[in-house]
Amino acid sequence: MTEGERRGAAGLARLEQEVVACRRCPRLVAWREQVAREKRASFAAEEYWGRPLPGFGDPAARVLVLGLAPAAHGGNRTGRVFTGDRSGDWLFAAMYRAGLANQPTSVHRDDGLRLKDAWITAAVRCAPPANKPTPQERDECLPWSVAELEHLKDLRVVVCLGAFAWDAALRLRAALGHPRPTPRPRFGHEAVFDDGAWLTLVGCFHPSQQNTFTGKLTEPMLDSVFRRARELAAAG
Repeated sequence: MTEGERRGAAGLARLEQEVVACRRCPRLVAWREQVAREKRASFAAEEYWGRPLPGFGDPAARVLVLGLAPAAHGGNRTGRVFTGDRSGDWLFAAMYRAGLANQPTSVHRDDGLRLKDAWITAAVRCAPPANKPTPQERDECLPWSVAELEHLKDLRVVVCLGAFAWDAALRLRAALGHPRPTPRPRFGHEAVFDDGAWLTLVGCFHPSQQNTFTGKLTEPMLDSVFRRARELAAAG
């Protein structure tokens, strides 16, 4: 690890402690803690995380995977984004096939999962009711993403899981001082936007059950996105 990578890793570790202590959004705090108390019957014996989720992965990552928010009984339970839910099952299996993860499953925080050349995070760090954060809650979380990217110096590509993440990436770009693209690029599966001013955006349907159960998103489609992201990261 280079000196720059060590500084980045140390900065991300400090940021993680700040993120998990956040209580900026009263509605989200109340919901995440209610879910952690009441629990789902199938997880009744488990201790829920019930706090905001930091990003995780390789501090030298060139690929950023950006989701919407933690699942109430997924990341909000396990303490790691996309961990312990069906969306994560699809996502990490695809990242494993792409060589971005050392194993295809993500069950709990201490399951040995390691990411290589990838960092994964969410636009909103707390589980929202009905999986729908408000615009104010989205904006309250934006500074955490800004701070995160200040420590991820090698990023080249953002894989945006869904239209919400695509919009969040464009807002993040503006918050970091880069010009707003005109016309505004439209989200789509395998859509690519790169105007040379910031990171390359790659659109991907969210690996939610709504999409995977209906066939809107298939494994080959997900594999194609990560293959493209790796190609773009290498070219950059």
